[in-house]
Amino acid sequence: MNGRTVLERFPAGGPRGSWPAEEFAHARRLEGLPAEVVMDLATDTFLVIVRGEQGGDATA
Repeated sequence: MNGRTVLERFPAGGPRGSWPAEEFAHARRLEGLPAEVVMDLATDTFLVIVRGEQGGDATA
């Protein structure tokens, strides 16, 4: 499957920018998940995602 699972959302307008999302993704990578941060322009949020996973808040 070419989808993704959204693990967490962070507002792009926050005072620290993408740092909270990057820190969250880093912690998930330490747990063994291939987490990455992407920008959702439609909602102005940073998403921490895992590609190719099923379940959770999956979107294509």
